[in-house]
Amino acid sequence: QEQLVESGGGLVQAGDSLRLSCANLRRSPGSGYNMAWFRQAPGNERELVGCWRWRNQLSYYSNAVKGRFTIARDYAKNTFTLQMNNLKPDDTAVYYCAKSREYAEDCTNRRDYFTWGQGTQVTVPS
Repeated sequence: QEQLVESGGGLVQAGDSLRLSCANLRRSPGSGYNMAWFRQAPGNERELVGCWRWRNQLSYYSNAVKGRFTIARDYAKNTFTLQMNNLKPDDTAVYYCAKSREYAEDCTNRRDYFTWGQGTQVTVPS
């Protein structure tokens, strides 16, 4: 069974940076899959942070993180990362890595994601 494992979360101060990693433990990385980072704060719904689209290998970001967060997909290492700069208290949440069904076209569509990691906590005190 395929597993996604996130790492890199922690407690940081406003303005600091963190880098989250998502390891895909499946032997074959597969090229026809979108990857995404979601986050969920207490009392809120899970929301899309950003995603990477397999078809054009471009990344897309929510307005809340655009310009501060960067997604990268490394096929050789079979990892998917989220570089977070200039963190704010509103970024406090559990961050989840997700993998879409094969050949999904829209990487922003949450309903296409069926493989999830267990989540990693990011805390930025106000």
